[in-house]
Amino acid sequence: MSRAPRLTWGALVLLAVSGFLNYFDRANLSVGAAQVQSELHLTSYQLGLLLSAFFWSYALMQLFLLAGWLADRFNVCWVLAVGFFLWSGATAVTGTTRTFAMMFALRLILGIGESIAYPSYSRILANYFPEHHRGMANAMIDAGTKLGPAMGTLIGGLLMAVYGWRAFFVVLGAGSLVWLIPWILWMPRGEGAETVEHPKAMPTAGHIVLQRAAIFSALGLFCSNYFWYFLLTWLPYYLQSARHFTAGKMATTAASAYFLIALSTMIAGHLSDRWIARGASVNRVRKTCAGIGLTFSTIILPVAIIQDGGTATVFLFLACFSFGIYTANVFAITQTLAGPRVAGKWTSLQNGFANLAGVAAPWLTGFIVQQTGEYFWAFVVAAAVVLAGAAIFVFGIGRLEPVKWARPTGVSFPEALDA
Repeated sequence: MSRAPRLTWGALVLLAVSGFLNYFDRANLSVGAAQVQSELHLTSYQLGLLLSAFFWSYALMQLFLLAGWLADRFNVCWVLAVGFFLWSGATAVTGTTRTFAMMFALRLILGIGESIAYPSYSRILANYFPEHHRGMANAMIDAGTKLGPAMGTLIGGLLMAVYGWRAFFVVLGAGSLVWLIPWILWMPRGEGAETVEHPKAMPTAGHIVLQRAAIFSALGLFCSNYFWYFLLTWLPYYLQSARHFTAGKMATTAASAYFLIALSTMIAGHLSDRWIARGASVNRVRKTCAGIGLTFSTIILPVAIIQDGGTATVFLFLACFSFGIYTANVFAITQTLAGPRVAGKWTSLQNGFANLAGVAAPWLTGFIVQQTGEYFWAFVVAAAVVLAGAAIFVFGIGRLEPVKWARPTGVSFPEALDA
């Protein structure tokens, strides 16, 4: 079996760390939601707006292709570095804010910086990793994005209880900037990362949205993102407000749930790569993982019904482990369909639309809770949406194979990127 170059795997570790810090930053507000709400005198509706603000700019940056265009048009490694600097700085400054308006603005800036991440990840992996390595490569990054909330919830919950949310935000944001040093030193270099293609050789957004697979991959990711952002933004608050967990118990329970997703995604990524390497079709492997993972994520519904906290926690953990089976493969699906030339732009469009779920899930959950006074219907919506996502990935996308992009007259594509 062929192996990716050692330098590439080293850079992959740094990408996984960036994903960890990316989601560590996203989770910190939900962990400190009770403190922030009390100190800034926010209503539940205002808290929902703050929790969703990040996703407004995050999604729009990708929907309008700014993030994907940057990742595909310029040196993607430097594009990622600039985005990382922006989102870490915004996190640090958030710890100093005193008003709802200022915090809302900083969450928008955080979204702009982090919008660069996934288009950059897809571009790098599509350039440097063959198909039978992408399951594990994507799983490592995805595990980082799940360990981020896990550790952010655990460490953040415990430290905020002692030092307050402000100090935690400042130290987290400023400390994260250290990542830039090894990234600049060890980021991938060479033909794959340095090549800037002729603009006419790049498929446009119009070419992408005409593809059935692009439409359905975006819809499917929207559904799975709704479920994930429901967990990410409201689970800690739910455990404290509805289950009456202490801050410490909330932190360990939510962190364990996120950790199980990370563990599951690593297992699923490794097994899916081995399955493909042994001759199974990409179509069969990726769709099986997506269908099983998303379908069994609906096990989360009993969490809102069962009275016993321990039993409800078991169902929560089972749902999260199931979700991880899916997450290892979702962006591998995108990279297969798009190919190296347009992986960043396709991911940008797909992720931009899908992350509108980051606006919808926190807002709609807050609205439902405020109107009904309970969480049951919020869990019903999350389970129904994730089940719809399973159907879309299995039946809607079509066969998983690289799109045959048309060649513009008089323009040739680099052979290395033409597969």
